Amino acid sequence: MKNFLYLLSAVLPAAFVSGNTVSTTINVVNRNLAPDGFTRSTVVANGQFPAAPIIANKGDRLVITVNNRLTDPTMRRVTSLNLDGVFVQAPENFDEGQAFVAQCPIAPGHSFTQDVQLDPNQAGTFWYHSQLSVQYVDGFRGPLIIYDPEDPQKHLYDVDDLNTIIQLADWWHNSSVDSLAFFAAHDMIPVADTGLINGVGRFNGGPAIPFAVVNVVQHRRYRLRIINESARAAYNFSIDSHNFTIIETDGVNTNPISGNQIPILAGQRYSVVVNANQPVGNYWINAPFSGGNAASNPNQNLTFSRAILRYSGAPNRDPTTPRTEGPTGSALHQVVEAQISPLVHNPPPPADIQLVFSVAFTPLQNGTGWRINNISYQPDRQNPTLLKVIQNGAEAQFNVSEHTIVLPQHKTVEVVFPSNDDDELHPFHMHGMNLWVVKPDSGTVNNTVNPIIRDTTGSGAAGTVVRFRTDKVGAWIYHCHIMWHMAAGLGSVMLVDPAVTQATVRPGVQWDGLCPAYNALPADEQ
Repeated sequence: MKNFLYLLSAVLPAAFVSGNTVSTTINVVNRNLAPDGFTRSTVVANGQFPAAPIIANKGDRLVITVNNRLTDPTMRRVTSLNLDGVFVQAPENFDEGQAFVAQCPIAPGHSFTQDVQLDPNQAGTFWYHSQLSVQYVDGFRGPLIIYDPEDPQKHLYDVDDLNTIIQLADWWHNSSVDSLAFFAAHDMIPVADTGLINGVGRFNGGPAIPFAVVNVVQHRRYRLRIINESARAAYNFSIDSHNFTIIETDGVNTNPISGNQIPILAGQRYSVVVNANQPVGNYWINAPFSGGNAASNPNQNLTFSRAILRYSGAPNRDPTTPRTEGPTGSALHQVVEAQISPLVHNPPPPADIQLVFSVAFTPLQNGTGWRINNISYQPDRQNPTLLKVIQNGAEAQFNVSEHTIVLPQHKTVEVVFPSNDDDELHPFHMHGMNLWVVKPDSGTVNNTVNPIIRDTTGSGAAGTVVRFRTDKVGAWIYHCHIMWHMAAGLGSVMLVDPAVTQATVRPGVQWDGLCPAYNALPADEQ
């Protein structure tokens, strides 16, 4: 709580004056923690999981210093930091955080400061995490909230504070290093042991850890900021006896739409308004998740993936109602992407360039893994994309496995994901910019009038079409947010105008030192 209060008091002045500098330090450390009662070594920010929230107002400047103090030899000892969903501006592409694209990882004993001027028009619900392979599986993840003091939807809710941040996370008892080795050996993504809500969960046979509690007062309206910080799991979120109204997706205000369940893929965020209009009591918050099952991991129990909505005046105990997975049958009113539209009308421009991304999988033993158009993305781990561009501009050369697509500036790119039959809904996430989801996987037709706008959307059996603008130069990775898939090749880099990138991106001495420090490490420390 001390860290929470420090960040809050540091960046939320009474008048919500924007344009402030928000400075914070993240010491990335190993610490033994037990969020579900099972103690294991972790990689965490400032010794805690979930990490303390970073809070800002739109238009602020974020200055975040990451000190790498990792020492555990059984885990990755380099790291990086990504501000997920935040519009890092083109000249600051080097502060984007993607290891081996925007920078080399931060070596043990070294530091790197990311200095990001927030877009004056961007506010909403975001998060931050390690962007090194699957390292955030080990705990380096936390919320990042950008408030809008002139929020056009403020009249819809009464309360929006730290208590109303809902963090969903899958959790493994094994380290990410061991789990990734298992994946490579068996072509099977490790199945999470536990689903956590705000850093708390239970597993079969484990201790009865008290469920996380969201406190409310009867007759008040609460903006819940729901963040799926998982590395694989998709959640179906609901609250017993309560409907809600969705007002934000991935930092974009939406036309209010009501329901009682919302599916949330890895990396996605929603703000929903819940009216505490039920009798005083305790109500289950349900978040059953997909991504493996108890047959694959006997520790997993979906009825434990939950929290409690507790009204002021209710007894300090669990709800007495059954632990279900949420509404079913005629009582279910699920909201899907195809039904959601942006509050501010913003239709996508016609496409200038079309890319077709065919997704497939070949067993890892054959050395390919996940592929887009028969390319399994693997970065150059000595020379990041941006470094090559800064050194060589338009003459920069990339291996096929780097899957770097060079695009001209100021164009509209359409990416078509044909339907796939691999039984996966891949949450593809674009760094640095938003996507018009012209055809979501839940839709049947292309919508070029008022499609949902967000940075992470699913591609699966029904096919998906998105568009984005190349108005920002630099190297921006576009990848599946099932991080095991990304580690096995499911990604590509959108490189916008390398010549202009070379002329405008000036990282500085600290960034210049990242690659020499990383490349000097022995292999077991990388």
